[in-house]
Amino acid sequence: MKILDRYLLKTFLVTFTTVFVILFFIFILQTIWLFIAELAGKDLDTPMILKFLMFSMPRIVPLVLPLSILLASIMTFGNLAENYEFAAMKSSGISLQRALVPLTIFITVLSIVAFLFANNVIPYAEYKFINFRKNIAQVKPALAITEGQFSDVGVYNIKVNKKSGDNGNSLTGITIHKKSNMGDGSKTVIKAKDGELISSEESSILKLVLNNGNYYEDIVPKKYEDREKLPFAKSAFKKYTINIDLSQLNKVEVDQEHVSNTNTMLNVNELNYTLDSLHKNLDKEVISFAENINNQTGITALSVNTKIAADTVKKLKPIPKNILSLFTNEEKSNILKTAGSNIVSTSYNIDASKLNLETKQKTINSHYLALYDKFVIAYACFLMFFIGAPLGAIIRKGGLGLPIVFAVFIFITFHFINTFGKRISQEDGLTPFLGAWMSSFILTPVAVFLTYRATNDIGLINLDLITTPIQKIIKKLFQKQI
Repeated sequence: MKILDRYLLKTFLVTFTTVFVILFFIFILQTIWLFIAELAGKDLDTPMILKFLMFSMPRIVPLVLPLSILLASIMTFGNLAENYEFAAMKSSGISLQRALVPLTIFITVLSIVAFLFANNVIPYAEYKFINFRKNIAQVKPALAITEGQFSDVGVYNIKVNKKSGDNGNSLTGITIHKKSNMGDGSKTVIKAKDGELISSEESSILKLVLNNGNYYEDIVPKKYEDREKLPFAKSAFKKYTINIDLSQLNKVEVDQEHVSNTNTMLNVNELNYTLDSLHKNLDKEVISFAENINNQTGITALSVNTKIAADTVKKLKPIPKNILSLFTNEEKSNILKTAGSNIVSTSYNIDASKLNLETKQKTINSHYLALYDKFVIAYACFLMFFIGAPLGAIIRKGGLGLPIVFAVFIFITFHFINTFGKRISQEDGLTPFLGAWMSSFILTPVAVFLTYRATNDIGLINLDLITTPIQKIIKKLFQKQI
C-alpha cells in the first residue's frame, strides 16, 4: 500500500470512527427516551438495563452507519480540498478517481460486513429484544406494579402501599379492582393486608397470593327494581390466590405491529422459506374462496331449491332470454328468494375474504421489505460514500459546520423517501421491491452527478449557465438603445 493510500485511509477511518461513536451514542439516548416509561420507576437493576440496551443497539446500526459514512466522507474530502491537499495531488498527476480507490475498497468490505450484520446479528438481537421485553415479568414480576398508585395489569387494577423482598415480590396494603367482563357495571374490590407474587420462568401464569383480606362484589339482579337496593356480597379470607396471565403483565405503549411481526427476526434464507409458505397459503385461500363463491352462486345451488337438475337447463338450445319463463310461479318465487339471500351472504363473504386476503398480502409485503432491507443497507453504504466524497471535494469545507448541514439534509431525504416507500408498499400501493429501493433509485443519479462534476473539476452549480444568457440579453438590449 502506498503512502498516499495509507494517509487517505487513516484520515477517513479516524473521522468515520469518531462520527459513528457520537451518532451511535445519540441514537442510544433516543432509544432510552422512547422506552423511558418502561425503564423508569420500576426498580430495574443495572444488569437488566444494560441487557435491555444491548439487545436494542443492533437495530440502530442501519440508521447510524450510512449517516456516519456520509458525514465522514464530506468532512474528510472537504478538509483535503480546503487545505489544498487535493490540489497538490492533482499537480503530481494523481486524480480524484485514483484517490478514491483505497476508500472504495474499504467501503466495499464495510458493505459486505453491513449485509452480514443485517442478516445475522440484527435478527438475533431483535428476537432477544422482543422476548426480553415480553418475559421481563417472569424475571422480575413486581416490575409492573408501582408503589402508591394503581397499575393496570390485565383485567386487574392493583395498588400496593409497599413492596419489599429481593425482587419486590412481597406486597403490603393491597387494593385490587377487577374489571367487569359482562358490561353490566358490576364492580369487584379485593383488599388484603399483605401478599406475595410467585412466578416461574417455565410457567406462563403469575400467582398473586393474598393474606388476611376481604372480597367485595356487586350483585346485579335481573329485575330492574331490585337494582336500586344496590345489593353486594362480602366475604373474608385468610388466603386467596389470583392467577394472572403474564402476557398482560408487561403491557407497554408500543406499536403492536412491531411486537407481533416476526419478519425482522429472520435472515435471508428464513425469509425466502417463509415467503414461499405464505404465497402457497395465499394461493390456497384464493382457490378456496373462488370454489365457495361458485358453489354458492352457481346454477347447482339454485337447482337444489327448484328441484330441477342443472344439466336440464344446460341442454336447452337455444337458451331462452328469459330463463325464468321455464319455471312455474312457485319455482320463480323460490329462485328469486334464493338469489336474494345468496347476494346478501355472498356480499358479506366477499368483504370478509377481501379483508383476510389483504391482511395476508400485507404480511407478505412486510416480509419482502425485511428481505430487501438487508441489501439496501449494503448499497446505502456505497451510495452515501459516492455522494459525500465528491460533495466534500466540491464544497471544499471540512469541520462540523457546512458538512453537517449537507449530511443531515441528504440523510433526512434518504430516510424520508425510504419510509414513505415502505409505507406505500406495506399497503400494497407499490411493489415491495420499488418501495424498499425507492430512496436508492432516486439518490443514485445524484451520486453519479456529483462524482462526475467532482472528477472533472466542475463546481456544484455552474453559474455560467445562468449568467451567460442573462448577459447576452442585457447586451442586446443595450445595443438596441444605442
